[in-house]
Amino acid sequence: MNPPDELMNDEFLPSVRLLVAKELRKQGFSQGRIATALGVTQASVSHYLSASPTGAYSSLAAFHVRREEAERYATLLAEDAKRSAAYAVETLGRVWTGLLGRGLACDLHRAAVPTLADCDYCIRAFGSRDDRGRDALSEVAAAVKAIESSSAFASAMPEVSVNLACLSGDSDSPDAVVAVPGRIVKVRNSARAMRQPEFGASGHMARVLLLARTRNKGFRAAINLRYDSRMARVLRRLGLRSLEIGGYSGHEKGDPTVGALSQRMAESRGPFDAVVDHGGRGVEPNVYFFGKDAVAVAELAISAAKLYSAA
Repeated sequence: MNPPDELMNDEFLPSVRLLVAKELRKQGFSQGRIATALGVTQASVSHYLSASPTGAYSSLAAFHVRREEAERYATLLAEDAKRSAAYAVETLGRVWTGLLGRGLACDLHRAAVPTLADCDYCIRAFGSRDDRGRDALSEVAAAVKAIESSSAFASAMPEVSVNLACLSGDSDSPDAVVAVPGRIVKVRNSARAMRQPEFGASGHMARVLLLARTRNKGFRAAINLRYDSRMARVLRRLGLRSLEIGGYSGHEKGDPTVGALSQRMAESRGPFDAVVDHGGRGVEPNVYFFGKDAVAVAELAISAAKLYSAA
């Protein structure tokens, strides 16, 4: 019997550890601290740091993991490893089972064990009937971890807290949008998600995202931050095109942001990267960022938060 776990231990994990070790080293960690974070010996860390990353990228490419994706995994795992071993194990497990579920380890596994030529167990066990749905959940989970790891993010959070939404596929249904139940809240000056991402967790963010997509089909994700004069300067520094709404009386029916955005989009045909909601009676000012995926909008929001905290 030859389970795919052997590929994890022999091929995948050493390559990932090497990249994570190099990422932590770039952040100023000593060999001893890296060894503790990764749960390996200092001699192993010394070997990782002296080796070229080319071999690791090549090994991961055999699992159909592109260099850009490998670097993203390394960054996320480095942040998790700094926080706790449990966080890192959870993320690593999600990445690995995601690869198995999509059949990306099958070529290597079958080459090593020819008798498994007809095996499709991993796809059946770890795959999803809707791979895009699985990807959307994984995207939001990865984006949330990046947000939780940012020391600056909390400074730009509004009183109503933050949510991050990501669309699965090309549906126009709010039920196809993944978000964070209970939102991302501020806890002791840090951002923390209340629960794991779920489909249909935020009707408001889903409606805002789906409406924005009628103008730009490239928008698959959205996130909100606080808006004030300082954030206005941040938007200008980032070079973002914004559509402005707001001025509510408190007598609007339904979701006032969605209603105002629908009307503003009918009046303005130009492209936009963000929606500035100046708020009004009963509505706190917010800015909504849009992007191609959950990680992209999280990274944009983190960049904005860093500029905001430094302003």
